[in-house]
Amino acid sequence: MSSGMVEVVIDSIRVHLMAPQRVVVLKQVNAERYLTIWVGPYEAEAITVALQEVEMVRPLTHDLLKNVFKAFNARIVRVEIVKLQDDIYYGNIVAEADGREIHIDSRSSDAIAIAARAHAPIMVHPSVMESAGVEPDQDMPETIIPARKEPPPPLTDDASDR
Repeated sequence: MSSGMVEVVIDSIRVHLMAPQRVVVLKQVNAERYLTIWVGPYEAEAITVALQEVEMVRPLTHDLLKNVFKAFNARIVRVEIVKLQDDIYYGNIVAEADGREIHIDSRSSDAIAIAARAHAPIMVHPSVMESAGVEPDQDMPETIIPARKEPPPPLTDDASDR
């Protein structure tokens, strides 16, 4: 593991009411510090679908990528957010194949969508957390889409016969 990297989890995906953009809110694992990353509506949907474990009839692009990794016996070890430059986050997908570690350049939103599917840790470079991390009392977009769906209601007797 890259030394000093900060582990985060997906806290929520938020909607900005005045823009089509969405915000992925990442929460530091061992602290009350958050990182907000603006993503497009399609990327937000790709992340939400994975978090809520919605079954799709056909694989979406990120499912396809996960399947390609699997087909080549590559394991997704972690994803990283390695740099913030000119308001753009730079991502990295770290995989392991044939005993070696492979780093694949990625948009941060794609890396997060892959991590959600592969149940891989999301790591952030400390310099990114220092410059862009926020405490909970600071401004965050209003509307919240929870990262996890509620568990389904228990099946009734006649539903379990289907």
